[in-house]
Amino acid sequence: MERRHLTRDARRSREFEAFVAGAAGRLLHTATLLTGESRDDNPRACRLLTLSLAHTYACWDRLRGEDPYGVARQELATRFARSVWHRYGGRGALGRGRPHPDGPLARLSPRERLVLVLRLYEGVAEEQTAALLGLPRERVEAICARATATLLDRPRETAPAVPAAKAVAR
Repeated sequence: MERRHLTRDARRSREFEAFVAGAAGRLLHTATLLTGESRDDNPRACRLLTLSLAHTYACWDRLRGEDPYGVARQELATRFARSVWHRYGGRGALGRGRPHPDGPLARLSPRERLVLVLRLYEGVAEEQTAALLGLPRERVEAICARATATLLDRPRETAPAVPAAKAVAR
């Protein structure tokens, strides 16, 4: 009996290792986009990925035909939303996170990053994104459109400083 458990655990570990070998890179990139960190400096994204993969491993035997990548991605998105909510607290807090200034999506709010990454990078349908976030489909569509417009609009550069006018002596 013990030998059977050891064999099952070894098979489970090999399956999970194969999954991580194939999916971890993309999931880390997704986590990095969500946190708004730069690719070279992403400790929050690494922690988010580690916790999401740990959850996926914990429920590995219960997946029963579910896509493990989808489960890990959903856990990643849920943990990100929850962490932003708890970090900045209260109603509407999902819109106030501060990303790394060099991140590719640094100009977006956490909610905009979450919707944009799920919709455009991960290819999750609007209805699924709405259900995951507990928002109406129309709201997800509006957030995605606003985030896309923000990214496509070039940030305005500050005007050069005008030298102080010299006093004219008469």
